[in-house]
Amino acid sequence: MTTAAKVACVTEVQADFGLAPALAALDLPRATWYYQQRQVRPYAARYADLRPLLEAIAREHPGYGYRRMTIELQQAYGRPVNHKVVQRLLKTWDLPLIRGIRRPRPSGVRQAVQAAGERANLIASLRITRPGQVVYTDFSELVYANGQRKAQLMPLLDHLSKVVWGWAVGDQATTGLALTAWQAAYQQLQRWQMATAGMIVHHDRDPVYTGYGWTGRLLLHADVRLSYALHGARDNPEMEAFFSRFKEENQSLFLDAQTLPELCEVVGGRMVYYNGHRRHSSIGYVAPLTYMQQLLSPSQPTIPAPKSV
Repeated sequence: MTTAAKVACVTEVQADFGLAPALAALDLPRATWYYQQRQVRPYAARYADLRPLLEAIAREHPGYGYRRMTIELQQAYGRPVNHKVVQRLLKTWDLPLIRGIRRPRPSGVRQAVQAAGERANLIASLRITRPGQVVYTDFSELVYANGQRKAQLMPLLDHLSKVVWGWAVGDQATTGLALTAWQAAYQQLQRWQMATAGMIVHHDRDPVYTGYGWTGRLLLHADVRLSYALHGARDNPEMEAFFSRFKEENQSLFLDAQTLPELCEVVGGRMVYYNGHRRHSSIGYVAPLTYMQQLLSPSQPTIPAPKSV
């Protein structure tokens, strides 16, 4: 997670948790926080150069939503930008008015999540007692190729053992990428003889996670229960903490990767280290896979570190 992203997260949760705990959770020095507060520029000002490009795309392609506009920015104008940035800029500058179209109707799943309200968060008051009971996931941006290119990482992180069961890296945060990560996790869980029935997968309300491709695969085929974060990062702190550590520790390696396959290879190597060697204080200063071996029968076979399919 970049310093700017950490500052944004602290700003979001400061009122609820206090400044000092928020800074400590994200490992953000107090001096950096105050410096950034003095340097903050309005969001629209930081991306002002994108406005004419987005307006041109909106007029040429009035049927495009923010995801297609993101791809158009990258391929037609050579400006790789996260789709969430484009989505926010469209709202800030009222560009949907230029396009003159109505927003698509939310999926039935998203409508159900909205109707459920706080009940959609299944882990808010849950007592977690075993590996595989709760798994967290989300998309996060990785910057590589000396800062010139960006990719999306989606891992599936076990709450109790801290094992990353599966992951995937791709150009865009899509349903296909999410299902690739899930398939990798599913295979590893099967090798550990851990059933997915009743497992809770917790994430935000990204359109991928409320779409029928994702929900159909997990609900119908794996009998998984889906849980939704309603208040952004503060409802998914385990995942945010993982991203913060993983990207900070490996940033220089990601920047050295010049292509997407190279980046995938680097991420794979770091996942091997994370799962098999990196000690975690919350599980007794052992590596996640070592912790799993301690929890399960000594006869349980040792498996390779989780990987993407």
